[in-house]
Parts: sequence; C-alpha cells; structure tokens
Amino acid sequence: MTLLVQNLHMSDRVIPLVDLRNTARAVQLPTTPVVPNGLLADALGRPLRDLRISVTDRCNFRCSYCMPKEVFDKDHVYLPHASLLSFEEITRLAKIFLAHGVRKIRLTGGEPLLRKNIEVLIGQLARLRTVDGQAPDITLTTNGSLLARKARALKDAGLQRVTVSLDGLDDSVFRSMNDVDFPVQQVLQGIEAARTAGLGPIKVNMVVKRSTNAREILPMARHFRGSGAVLRFIEYMDVGSTNGWRMDEVLPSAEVVRLIQSEMPLVPLEATASGETAQRWGYADANGRFDPALGEIGVISSVTQAFCRDCNRARLSTEGKLYLCLFASQGHDLRGLLRSGADDADLASALAGIWGARSDRYSELRNSLAGAPAPRVEMSYIGG
Repeated sequence: MTLLVQNLHMSDRVIPLVDLRNTARAVQLPTTPVVPNGLLADALGRPLRDLRISVTDRCNFRCSYCMPKEVFDKDHVYLPHASLLSFEEITRLAKIFLAHGVRKIRLTGGEPLLRKNIEVLIGQLARLRTVDGQAPDITLTTNGSLLARKARALKDAGLQRVTVSLDGLDDSVFRSMNDVDFPVQQVLQGIEAARTAGLGPIKVNMVVKRSTNAREILPMARHFRGSGAVLRFIEYMDVGSTNGWRMDEVLPSAEVVRLIQSEMPLVPLEATASGETAQRWGYADANGRFDPALGEIGVISSVTQAFCRDCNRARLSTEGKLYLCLFASQGHDLRGLLRSGADDADLASALAGIWGARSDRYSELRNSLAGAPAPRVEMSYIGG
C-alpha cells in the first residue's frame, strides 16, 4: 500500500511524515485453535498483562515530542469516524484480551477525553472480568485539559485512576511545551478534581527534554511531594518519526534522581508489580527512611535503561491495529478480522498467534542498530 510521505523543515531539520495508519499485517488464523487460559506468553516468555487502547487520534495539544504543530497542522487528516472501533468492538476485543491474561486496561489517545461519550465505554469495560474473576484495573491517561469537567462522570462510570501529562509548572514553559497556549492552572484544577472524585492514586507524567523543561524538575518535585500524587519523570524517547528526537536532548533518569536528591533525600523502593516501567524512589524522613506521607517519584528510563525483557504491554490503535511495541512500524489488523464476521474463538486464536510470535525489544537493541531507523508509528496514534 502506498505511504504518504511529506518533507517538512523545522529549524533546518527535515522531518519525514510517513502515514502508517493504513498499513497493517493481515491476521492469519492458526491451524490449531487456541483456547485462552490466561497464560499466554510471547517468544521471549513475556506474559500479556497490560492492554493500552487508543480511542482517538485527535488531541487539542501540540506537544513537540508527540504531535508537533509543524506536522500536525490545520491540514492534517484525521481518521474518519467509520474507521474507528466502536465501543462495542473495543469491549469485545478487551474481553478476549482479558481471557488471555490481561489485568490492566489503559485508555489513551491522542487525548481520550475528546472521544464523545467515553464514559459509556468505561462503563462497558468496568463490567468485564479477568480470567480469575476480578474486575480489571481501568485507567486513563490525559493531558488534563478537560479533566476538571469530566472527573466525576469518569469515576461514576467505573474508571479507577488517571495519569495526567504535565511537563512543567511554569506557565510560560508549559504553554511552550503544549504549543497551543494552554494555561497550566487549568491542568492543576483537573488534577484536583480527579483527587476529589477519588480517581487515585493519581500519577503525573513529565517528559523531560533537556533544553526545554529540565529546570522544571525541582519545582515539580517540590509541588507534588506530599500531595498524594506520584510524579514520574520520563526520558525523551525516539517515538514515531516526526518529533526531531536527538540523544543530546535526553536527560538520563539517573541525573534526574541525583538532582532531586540534592535537595530532597530519596530511598529506592521495590517494584509493585512485574513489568512495571518506572523505578520507584520514596521521599525520606529525617532518619533516612521512606515516609509514605511524603510520597514517591518514579523514573521511566526507556532510553538509558531499557526494560524490554519485562514488557508485558500490547497496544490497540483507535482503528483496531494491534501493536506489540511502542516503536513498531506495523500493526496487526484486528478490525479487519473483527468485521469479517470472525467469532470470539477465531479472535482468541488469532491473538494467541500474534502474541506468541512476539520478539520485539527495540530499546535494548537501539544502540546496536545500523543505519537510519525504519519509519515508526506515531505516539499520538497508539498512545504512550
């Protein structure tokens, strides 16, 4: 299938826009049906535990590391509504993922709160059960712009937690990062509304770009220390093909931890679950012991300390493509199979075949890969 390629100049950089949304691998059914038992593992022995579902490719921010305005401008063509998975289709697929061992479902975008009636989907997902009869952990990642008005309805529908993207407290820095002149105060109001509604513990994600917002690290740590929210610092990643990623813009997580420790002592904490992406650090009391009242931070180091060997996450795009890695070039067309009339047994067998053959570990191999990287799907399309 023909790819749409466009060259755009940004500060003397040429950024190719490669539209991979219409490319996908056709899904083949295994010759032997696979009955889900919750124990599905990939080729490297990694279980399937976490499903991230993008519900829209639209966003009202234009963050440079995700949807740079120079690429995603007023002429950008979004997916037509008929291409998107319906809520019923998403719920049907999610039920099959749960049967294979998924325990957590995270709704992403784009900006998921732009999807009309998202509360209806949350209600449908909340009624599903894991293979051991438990309610799945249902979470949502948002830029916070609509959270103040939506928090209560999301909680009432069955959402358990939210993660809010916030790249700085200084209003001028934040407006520069989101590139649509959106004020930071409205995001902070959204976080407070989520806390009041009981959508917690809240996580706050800060992508650190050395030249842009590194000076916001300490103010963010001071602000959220003792707030009940978990602040996580994410290394600027080479996701997609349009964000102009350069290694010299990456501030290693180890430096972030050292900077915070220079003012606020930290102690390492154990991971809460296998496959957890963030390394946890707790704020210490006067005796050097972790003080739960002060809370914790996390660092996500996919560039400097790859965690591929424990990755248990699958990503479902808004139009039903299954991606096995955040850095993938192609997905697997579950929508085509779904709309062809396949029954649940066929869908379960197809998913088992796809995940069972998975061997992705891009972050571990990044430094050894020769030549220019292959075009990769954009983060705004499959979520972070």
